[in-house]
Amino acid sequence: MNVLSFVQAFFSDSAHWQGYDGIPSRLLEHVQYSLLALAIAAAIGLPVGLLTGHTGRGGNAIAVVANAARALPSFGLLVLAVLLIGFGLLPVMIPLVVLAVPPVLVTTYEAVRAVDPAPVDAARGMGMRESRVLFRVEVPVALPLILSGLRTAALQIVSTATIAAYVSLGGLGRYIIDGLYQRNYEKVVGGATLVAVLSLITLVLFWGVGRLVVSPGVRRR
Repeated sequence: MNVLSFVQAFFSDSAHWQGYDGIPSRLLEHVQYSLLALAIAAAIGLPVGLLTGHTGRGGNAIAVVANAARALPSFGLLVLAVLLIGFGLLPVMIPLVVLAVPPVLVTTYEAVRAVDPAPVDAARGMGMRESRVLFRVEVPVALPLILSGLRTAALQIVSTATIAAYVSLGGLGRYIIDGLYQRNYEKVVGGATLVAVLSLITLVLFWGVGRLVVSPGVRRR
């Protein structure tokens, strides 16, 4: 059988659409893991990136931390977290968040630093507080790049959240891990296809968010 035959067989089997191991349940679990990891990464990366980008301090430290985090293997972190903490959701979140923070942090920092200094200086000259300069002047202009960092992080999380299946959790990784164990390549290919489709949906969602929240003038730049 070729790959397309595996995909057709997987999705045409009604058993894959029902119960706790059905596609809707596994897809919902995968989305929940991904959203939680992205929310935590954004809560860490956005404030630090905005602050350091606005002040211009800490850029070298951000680069060092980001490069170090990118060098860490997600699966190795998962194994280490399980050994130290035990099984559960927390060990899965650790490698996903470590994976997602660097693109959010670095892109946010670079986005704010790349804002044209002329309107920033003008806002300060009008007596705006630094917080208003950041959120009223710099963030609206930097928003497209900030969203691109969040998009990159989201895609990395969606594709890597399959590791949750290694510690007996759910998600789309269950099809891949269980399929390999059972030598059921129809299930493996089906799970991989679902992850790819979810990644494409993530891209479309971020495109839609960008159209909604980024001002037309900034989009045309």
